[in-house]
Amino acid sequence: MVLALGRKKQRVLIALTILPNLFLAFLLSSDPLITLSPPHHCHLPGPLPSPEVLNASLPWEKGGRPGDSGGLSQCKQFVNSSTSAVVDCEAGWDYNVTEGLRNNIVTEWDLVCGQYWLVPVEEVCFILGILTGCLGLGYAADRLGRSKTLLTSLTLSVVFGVLVCVSPYPSIFIVMRFCLAAASAGVYLTLYITRLELCEPSLRLVGTMLAGLMTVAGELLLLAIALGCQSWRGLLGAGAAPLTLFLSYGIPGVFPESPRWLLLSERSADMNSFSERRNSNRDVRDDESFTELDSEPAPSSRPHLSFPELFHSRNIWKNMCVLGFTSFISHGISHCYSSFRGDVRGTAPSFYWTYLLSVCAGGGAWLLLWATVDRCGRRGILLLSMTMTGLASLILLGLMEYLSETAITVFSVLGLFSSQATASLCILFTAEIMPTIIRGSGVGIVLALGCVGRLSSPLMDLRNHYGYFLHHVVYSSLALLAVLSILLLPESKRKPLPQTLADGEQYRRPPLGRRRRDNVPLLATPNPET
Repeated sequence: MVLALGRKKQRVLIALTILPNLFLAFLLSSDPLITLSPPHHCHLPGPLPSPEVLNASLPWEKGGRPGDSGGLSQCKQFVNSSTSAVVDCEAGWDYNVTEGLRNNIVTEWDLVCGQYWLVPVEEVCFILGILTGCLGLGYAADRLGRSKTLLTSLTLSVVFGVLVCVSPYPSIFIVMRFCLAAASAGVYLTLYITRLELCEPSLRLVGTMLAGLMTVAGELLLLAIALGCQSWRGLLGAGAAPLTLFLSYGIPGVFPESPRWLLLSERSADMNSFSERRNSNRDVRDDESFTELDSEPAPSSRPHLSFPELFHSRNIWKNMCVLGFTSFISHGISHCYSSFRGDVRGTAPSFYWTYLLSVCAGGGAWLLLWATVDRCGRRGILLLSMTMTGLASLILLGLMEYLSETAITVFSVLGLFSSQATASLCILFTAEIMPTIIRGSGVGIVLALGCVGRLSSPLMDLRNHYGYFLHHVVYSSLALLAVLSILLLPESKRKPLPQTLADGEQYRRPPLGRRRRDNVPLLATPNPET
């Protein structure tokens, strides 16, 4: 129904799946800004206490890390300027905001000191919301269709985006953020698989790369808007409000259903309409867009999902487990690289530097994939990027006492860059080798396992980064195991997307070597027919 309209319509629909990523980045990447805890101290009388007043009113606390001399307490104060008694802050806190939003959830609801644990809890619930959305709405995309799931997710994103902006208490905010994360993840996942199903093999990587760069642009725009509005409510509202424009995708004819999903659906009327339009456009039929669809079975032989057959599809489960494990490691170890200097040396860089470094590493990873993946193959580049991730981690852990600040920065950037390239390629790889009948569920599972890896970041913050070295060692060891497991994957470069479970079972690892065949005529087996 879509490709029968020609290349122009196909390109327009691909562009419509890319544009929402600009605003989805506002909702999915805003946590570092709205949960940033600025330097603070107990509120003291007077507009701007002088350093002498602060020294006389606040006790001195030693640093918890070697080489850290400590500083004035952020949660304690002397009673009536007497150094004999120390109590908790009685009149609230004063914040010295130099980076990020001037008004975020930490400064508005005083989520510091005794209430600091609410910030990691919010981050955990937000990641769990993304995990829930990937699993639930990914399954819905396979059963109900891409278009219906997209419109439902968009509607829920707008509704919960508004409710988040008007949340009066931290508990309500956390619940609404969980629901918003689930809905936004459903929009992202549905757009991802729909875009891939609209592209022929030569356009898959380009379309996915443009969508990734659009997300990077959204993250950069997010920081610019944060510097302008200085309020977390306005920042989240700027991400939720534009999504209402994309509800127009529900208008008939604007954003039709994915043809690949229609091939497997039970809607014979839509399928017959698609067949008639495809047959009527003879000049378009020879286009590259139809090279895969022409070989699909007739509507009368459409397969149905059989759960017993799914459970016995060992090759599909093997590929999903390997890619899910790799996604788990790549997402989890990214936090180790971005916070390595602060956790080991105690000299954490500024928030702006860390944020821009992470965003630019993601953009550079997409450009690297665009330049290499179609030439060298998905499996080879995934193996290379995961190997670089593990090597950078081992070098940082084994030689951190001998490395200079410059060397630590270089290897941290290298590890962050390669881990983000691995995470991005895992999703593309999964979408290409999962059959259409379970593509939404398969990509959702791999994204969900990546969310499990991301949970290590807020959990480390909840424990004040105790056990960081063991945390990094475990991820480094698992990264080496992931390198070996990648060798079991097939190659999907410029191959047709599988439709049924039987097609997905045919995606197997290519042989490591070719058997030598003896073509000597005297030793050749005679043909029985002659």
